[in-house]
Amino acid sequence: MLNNFIDATYIASGLMFVLALAGLSKHETARRGNVYGVMGMVFALVATNFAIAWTDYRNHELQPLSAVLLYSAIAIGGTIGVWRARRVEMTGMPELIALLHSFVGAAAVLVGFNVHFQHPDPEPFHAVEVYLGIFIGAVTFTGSIVAWGKLNGKLKSRPLVLPGRHWLNLATVVAIALLGWWYLGSGSIIALVSMTVLSLWLGVHLVAAIGGADMPVVISMLNSYSGWAAAFSGFMLDMSVLVITGALVGASGAILSYIMCKAMNRSFISVILGGFGDNTAPATTGEAGEHREASTTEVAHLLADARSVVIVPGYGMAVAQAQYPVADLVNQLQERGVEVRFGIHPVAGRLPGHMNVLLAEAHVPYDIVLEMDEINDDLAHTDVVLVIGANDTVNPAAEVPGSPISGMPVLRVWEAGTVVVFKRSMAAGYAGVQNPLFFRDNTLMCFGDAKASTQAIVAALPVTARESLPAR
Repeated sequence: MLNNFIDATYIASGLMFVLALAGLSKHETARRGNVYGVMGMVFALVATNFAIAWTDYRNHELQPLSAVLLYSAIAIGGTIGVWRARRVEMTGMPELIALLHSFVGAAAVLVGFNVHFQHPDPEPFHAVEVYLGIFIGAVTFTGSIVAWGKLNGKLKSRPLVLPGRHWLNLATVVAIALLGWWYLGSGSIIALVSMTVLSLWLGVHLVAAIGGADMPVVISMLNSYSGWAAAFSGFMLDMSVLVITGALVGASGAILSYIMCKAMNRSFISVILGGFGDNTAPATTGEAGEHREASTTEVAHLLADARSVVIVPGYGMAVAQAQYPVADLVNQLQERGVEVRFGIHPVAGRLPGHMNVLLAEAHVPYDIVLEMDEINDDLAHTDVVLVIGANDTVNPAAEVPGSPISGMPVLRVWEAGTVVVFKRSMAAGYAGVQNPLFFRDNTLMCFGDAKASTQAIVAALPVTARESLPAR
């Protein structure tokens, strides 16, 4: 009867995870999807604890100390998780997720070695599970640590370009394969440890060689790796719910990475191998010169006279926590009869859906938040585009052959009547590429904190007078 309860709870847990992914596919159901995910994890923890207790009881191995250690680990981990989740800002969410991926990878490595020591002479299929689980876990662990360092600024976002780096990667993979052959034939701990060291190095090198503009893809890719690492841990532990959960995460992360690469016009294999971001020289389009500045009052007058406005948010909006005054600005403009919409690039921010979550948090209506493909053709008929903290995703250098971001689809904001760029300085974006947009004749730079600037514009709007504009 207890076995039936455990199996049924595992099935319910797997269903909750499926419903969680389905819920997260839409803005309106995302909160419900998160609730399903939490419920699934609770079910999995309850069933696992019953399974451990039942196994010990059946084998007459009940050990109070083991139970104390287990529940202490759960209590400590849960406390740290709640503390970090409550303290983290949305701007710190990408690096937190990268750090969590590293924990999954480390857990897979530890589980693999533990299973090896319990069964030093495993069956061939079981040996493959152990070997692949440790390999994927080790790559995920160090790769996620490097991604975390790049996202929080502890490591440079520029790619690490070692001489012959692709040959280094190939030699490492070949060595890992040969060590795998040795391990399958002998169960040698030396082969397993050597493979682990090489895998840790491979994880560092693969992610360090990827440029900053590709970090959103890297995060989703590491998410996929962590899922497969969890799935192999499930095989090693004979735990069906871990296999199901890991497979769901691994498959969905891989699909998301592929979709993002398509949106950026990149080869998925090229991104993984660090083939993008080598050229870090500033890109130009033949447009150089002085930029033009505008005060918040001038921007307020410009918006008051506009009929249509598109707002393009980026990571700078998240850093400044400007989503709330931006929402106020939208309300003010809509009350004046201005058509206001948002243009969201697939990799805006440093995490897929980053901008969508911020705008939803500020209660911006979903129906005016449009994806790049939905808004791009309308930009040429837009009076004013406000670029708030975005840089690489609106960079015309993407249309220049040889640029580090060449071929990447971007929001063509320069086609609008006027572009206002909110920035703290003229510094290049996360990809390290200068933006010729700043020097265009129809571009105005509004320097300062995005939140303070937007609040000043909102305060200035009521005193501006709307004037009629000819149709564009």
